[in-house]
Amino acid sequence: MTDDEHGGEALLSDESTIELVLKARDGDRGAVQALLQRCLPEVRRWAHGRLPAHARDALDTGDLVQEAALRLLKRVDEFEPRHVGAMQAYLKQSIINRIRDEIRRVGRHPAPGELVDDPPGNAPSPLEMTIQHESYERYRNALARLSTRDRELVVARMEAQWSFAQIAERFGIPTADAARMAVNRALKKLSGEFAEDAAPA
Repeated sequence: MTDDEHGGEALLSDESTIELVLKARDGDRGAVQALLQRCLPEVRRWAHGRLPAHARDALDTGDLVQEAALRLLKRVDEFEPRHVGAMQAYLKQSIINRIRDEIRRVGRHPAPGELVDDPPGNAPSPLEMTIQHESYERYRNALARLSTRDRELVVARMEAQWSFAQIAERFGIPTADAARMAVNRALKKLSGEFAEDAAPA
């Protein structure tokens, strides 16, 4: 399913990725669909243009993403997210490994800068960086205590890694700036839940 096919849909699930992984292990097709919806669009955008032109004779970005997703689904019983965004990180690393294999196969080296990092505009905020480094168990517990709306916003930003423009479109928020503010409020509430967990009883 492409980004366009998602249109203005919101998330299929507001559960954390680990909850979806556990359900997928038990054969829940809805959980598998939610995992794919959550991970593939962002990974597809990230992968676009990373395969050097001279290595594109038999592969394209869609092939790379599909291969990575199939490998992940075959290994879902073994996959354990240890931090927020672990599934996207796994898929991205899988794609990088496959690109390197393909470059070796064609016997040429990429030109400098062809395997670029994410653009600076997509860099996470300091608060997002802090949340990414929380243990997944603390994150799951804190996330469960948020309102449904805040949980959806956190999952969309932290786990699906949607841009603020995408969040605005899919959640019916007027502008990307308004989406940024809504997400930041939700993330601050999540951070507050972490602080409560850490407070002495």
